[in-house]
Amino acid sequence: MTTPSLVPHSIPSPAAVAPDLRFVNVFSSGAGGGNPAPVVFDADSLSSDDMMEIAARYGHESAFVCRASDPRNTVRLRFFVPAHEMEMCGHATLGAMWLLREAGRWTTASATVETLSGLVDVRFDEVTQRIDVGQPRGIVEPVDDPARVAAICEVLGISEDDLAPMGVVNASTSRTKTLVPLRAVERLNTLKPNLRAVAALCDALNSTGLYPFAVERTRPLELHARQFPRSSGYPEDAATGIAAAATLYGVLHYGLLANGESAIRVYQGFAMGRPSCIRVALREPGNHGSGCWISGAVEFAMLEPHA
Repeated sequence: MTTPSLVPHSIPSPAAVAPDLRFVNVFSSGAGGGNPAPVVFDADSLSSDDMMEIAARYGHESAFVCRASDPRNTVRLRFFVPAHEMEMCGHATLGAMWLLREAGRWTTASATVETLSGLVDVRFDEVTQRIDVGQPRGIVEPVDDPARVAAICEVLGISEDDLAPMGVVNASTSRTKTLVPLRAVERLNTLKPNLRAVAALCDALNSTGLYPFAVERTRPLELHARQFPRSSGYPEDAATGIAAAATLYGVLHYGLLANGESAIRVYQGFAMGRPSCIRVALREPGNHGSGCWISGAVEFAMLEPHA
């Protein structure tokens, strides 16, 4: 079964064939919410420059669906932001696999996706109609250097009194994020960072983004977060699946998950007017080494190219 293209505009390509371009909002949690993702089907003929041009034209992380290099795998996904190619993108993976499901091009209960970060497991639950995107076990490293912590506070425009006592950490499942725990959601939502200083600070931290967060409730554990990426070509991200996955391992490191709990919800994008919700759960409850699943709502969307 073939789904008609949702593309409102034709984009030139070297092959003179308009890419099969579709749009979704991923992790939406209310009107106007979610992180938009352009997704291009059958993108093997596009060059890297073509892909980056599409990402720049729409101003969002974009996924490009290509044939798997190994026939045992389901598909190969490439990811671009306006400034460069990325190894992995959680929300674009979820959006692309949802579109493939809607188009009847992925019909099995599980899939193996090739990415630059390695093979990614994806599964579909027939009962809940939910798609989960897998991530490996996270790695957490404290940021203990007082000068680095002071620099983070300076860039975010906060005082060290705004920090929660757990400590700043770098956490990663696919890409390293710097988790900055704050005492209050209200303070999180009023952050006005020095965006021009984010890239240099992230380079010093060996991180791909600052991810300040605050706990809203503890049982079940729910957090609010914002992401200021290192060099994506836009200042803030409405929903970041890879950062949310890293945050699960951060809260395990902090000891914030109550006994018997194995999942968190991360709310993001509220300060941008794009409310989003990401659910992250251990693959095997109680087994931190099993990796985790990322999931959330997906819906069709329309995007206009930037002028």
